[in-house]
Amino acid sequence: MTLWLGPQPLVLASQSRARQALLTNAGIPFEAIPAELDERGIARVSGLSAPGDIAALLAQEKAAFVSNHHPGRLVLGADQTLALGARGFNKPADRNEAAKQLRELAGRRHELHSAIAVVRNGITLFAEVVIARMTMRPLSDEEIAVYLDEVGDTATSSVGGYQVEGLGVHLFDGIHGDHSTILGLPLLPLLGFLRSQKLLTL
Repeated sequence: MTLWLGPQPLVLASQSRARQALLTNAGIPFEAIPAELDERGIARVSGLSAPGDIAALLAQEKAAFVSNHHPGRLVLGADQTLALGARGFNKPADRNEAAKQLRELAGRRHELHSAIAVVRNGITLFAEVVIARMTMRPLSDEEIAVYLDEVGDTATSSVGGYQVEGLGVHLFDGIHGDHSTILGLPLLPLLGFLRSQKLLTL
């Protein structure tokens, strides 16, 4: 007996390796079809300011975009935003911006808002936002430079300039939240939804 009962694999509207690894490790078959969207443009036009609301909107938009091109398929969209107090962060454009973000986050606690949306034929069947709280230790400019030397271009692939599943873990004093939420795909609520739809045997 297989774990997955769906007639076709889940569609993941993301090219994130971390999200793909989470689904693979959970035994969920999927096909990755990234959504080609102007995420910053969508967020700007929406008028939303709360990081959780923006993450929820972008997860929904990604899933809906891919769903419109793949009728009948169950599509999972995901997005993650970082908030330091009321201020939201975007992915750093280059090394200098990554260093700036790390200097701002160092010695302080910030929040990761991870959102998912499941869509079929343009209709949202499930949506959830989960928060993880991250406490970055104080960092000197020299330590930030060493870190950025070590991680190279990957510093610009994640908001905040870090990937906690890699060398970014060295930057933290405390991490409070589910591991999959921190990586940008809250698995527990997703698995609960899939079970409710009789798509899992476990």
